[in-house]
Formats: sequence, structure tokens, C-alpha cells
Amino acid sequence: HRLSSNEKLMLASMFHSLFAIGSQLSPEVGSSGIEMLETDTFKLHCFQTLTGIKFMVLADPRQAGIDALLRKIYEIYSDFALKNPFYSLEMPIRCELFDQNLKQALEVAEKAGPFGPAS
Repeated sequence: HRLSSNEKLMLASMFHSLFAIGSQLSPEVGSSGIEMLETDTFKLHCFQTLTGIKFMVLADPRQAGIDALLRKIYEIYSDFALKNPFYSLEMPIRCELFDQNLKQALEVAEKAGPFGPAS
């Protein structure tokens, strides 16, 4: 079933808290937090930008190329959301060009299949 906007916000908030805890508990000095969370049925990949924006992708555990997909999503976000004078930070992105380019990037990643280029 589809999640409501409130449910998505609640889950994102929970992940943000886990991300912060992970970066504080890490034995690595200056850890950036959780980059990947792996289960038997999926992997959650997280890419945090230098400004602190996090992009997350849920994928099949065998799916390759997720790091490249996350970088592409950030590029699309930079080009079509941040450069849009009507976009406000931390608000839903309402831009048809963003949606079209994101859909295209996801289709390319999906066509690469679970054993595509290494991530």
C-alpha cells in the first residue's frame, strides 16, 4: 500500500535519528553516518550531500549501481529543484521536469538489472 505524506515524513524522521546516532556511535572519527542498511529482502542506501540533504533508495539486495543512481538523483535535484526560483527548501518538489528526469534515471537503473555495473 502507498504511504501518506505524513507516514513518509515520520519514516524519514526516524531514519534521520538513526543516521545521527550511527555517526555518533561509529568507531570511525568523523563518520558521516549510515550509508547502507542491509536486510535479507532489501538494501536502504543513503547519500548525504555536503549541505546535509539526504537521498535514500530502497533496492533489491542484488541491485548494482545504486551509488551512481544516488549521484544522478542529486544532480537532477540540483538542476531542477535548486535552480527553480519557486522551490522552497524542505518543501515537496513540484516540478514536472524534475519528475520526468527522475523517472528516466530510475528506468535506466531498473533496466541495468540486479547485476548491472558495480555500485
